[in-house]
Amino acid sequence: MFVYEKRLEYPIKIKNTNPKLAALIISQYGGPDGELGASLRYLSQRFSMPYPELKGLLTDIGTEELGHLEMVGTLVHQLTRNLNEEQIKAAGFDAYFVDHTTGVFPQFASGTPWTAATMQVTGDTIADLTEDLAADGAMA
Repeated sequence: MFVYEKRLEYPIKIKNTNPKLAALIISQYGGPDGELGASLRYLSQRFSMPYPELKGLLTDIGTEELGHLEMVGTLVHQLTRNLNEEQIKAAGFDAYFVDHTTGVFPQFASGTPWTAATMQVTGDTIADLTEDLAADGAMA
C-alpha cells in the first residue's frame, strides 16, 4: 500500500518557461533510464525477490522513484506552461506540442515514446540487481 502526500518532497517553482530545457529533461521522465522505467523496474522485480528484506527495499526504492517522477514531471510542466507559438517553434518543441500540448508525456529526448522494452525484469536476482545498478548509473 502506498500513502501519497499531496506535496512535492522538494518544492519546484520555476518562473520562466524554457522549452529547450524541457525537451532535454523529458528524457529523465520517460527516457530509457528515466524515472518511469526505474519505478516500474523496481516495483516489478520485487515479486521474484527471494529475500523479504530485499523485496521490501525494492518496494521502497520503486516508491521513491515515483516521487522522482512527480518532481521531474513538475519541472517539465513548469518549463512549458504558457508558451506562445514563437517559443514553441524556436525551441523545436512543435512536434511534441502537436501531440501533447503542455501535457507531460513519457518520452526520450529524441522524441521516442517510453516503452517497457527499455527495462528488464528477468526473475534472476543477480541479473535484475545488475540491471538496476546499470540503469541508475552506478556502474563504471
